[in-house]
Amino acid sequence: MERFFDHVTSAAEQGTLVKMTLSKPANKHDELRNIYVKPVLIKDKRLFAFTYRYERRDEVKNYDAEQMLEVLKEMLPTRFLNAVLFTVNEDVTLLVSTKGKATIQTKKVQECREQNLEHDKQKARLINPANPWWYQLGLTTREGKITADMQHKFKQIYKYAEIVESLVKPMKFDGTVHIAGMGAGKGYLTFALYELLTQKMHLDVDIKGVEIRPDLVLKINEIIKSPGLKGLEFVESSIDAFRPEKLDVLIALHACNTATDDAIAKGIRAGAKLIVCAPCCHKQIRQEMERSGKLDAITRYGIFLERQAVMITDTIRALMMEYYGYKTQVMEFIEMEHTPKNVLLVGQKTNKEPDKLMISKQISDLKQRYGIQNHYLETIL
Repeated sequence: MERFFDHVTSAAEQGTLVKMTLSKPANKHDELRNIYVKPVLIKDKRLFAFTYRYERRDEVKNYDAEQMLEVLKEMLPTRFLNAVLFTVNEDVTLLVSTKGKATIQTKKVQECREQNLEHDKQKARLINPANPWWYQLGLTTREGKITADMQHKFKQIYKYAEIVESLVKPMKFDGTVHIAGMGAGKGYLTFALYELLTQKMHLDVDIKGVEIRPDLVLKINEIIKSPGLKGLEFVESSIDAFRPEKLDVLIALHACNTATDDAIAKGIRAGAKLIVCAPCCHKQIRQEMERSGKLDAITRYGIFLERQAVMITDTIRALMMEYYGYKTQVMEFIEMEHTPKNVLLVGQKTNKEPDKLMISKQISDLKQRYGIQNHYLETIL
């Protein structure tokens, strides 16, 4: 242990420390999963930035060389059993067994390493938490730092932005892009979409956030008014009652039960070029399956019946979009640990004529096998 701390002290004094990692928690239930250390230059003072990586958030603290060593001695081996020190010319690995025996390994490196003393990595972000609306929406502090309890939500938002960017980038639009965000709720994803398309992709947009709760609509429109976000507005309406004049992109994330079907139907009827849905609460098909009595060895168990109902509901939705000329994809929205509502249905309008007979047969076979009389989307279309 002392030899490892000597290596760290020497690297800090000589300015050769590139980075350091602490891993393998001594207690596997510890929320703190690992620590990443790198040298930083702040106001001409060399410090060491410790990034504490928890299950759902990161925390960063800066220490001088003396403080750094104190923290390491607190963490090793009490909280972490492994540590690796990377310097410009060698790697030093500390391994502590569960019985407390410490071993050290050193390895000379051939590649040319350089220190990165930037305090924050300057990178082109799709979503900038420093924008004032994120504070007004309750995700960040006034200084633009994501609050601890909103780290997981921001990860969802960022992942959503990445997916939408990949879908919209190859598309061609004639002038203003008309977008409807169905069941927009608190506005997180609608604002992310607006920020991505206007600030990152520099598109001219007309985005309507469709939300049935008047208090939310009023609150969000006040937030929009503050920085004067042109081309963004929330409207009070149900999904079914909303009547867009023109629609290029339809987004419906976590519209409950058949509200997702209402949204998909709205996009299909309007000839939207892109439909993106994250469905939830698949009650309609589950109830049909239960009424039919056609439960097999798998679906007679409640939890498996629920999962099967989810897959059948969304499979028929994807097939229905194909029937109406959309190329469909079903993808994971974000890791299950962040939200169980993690399936994304994507439909991109094509000029290819679909094989409607084959698609109709696939839908019919599914319905017959599981005793389904009607799928709501099929009925309303």
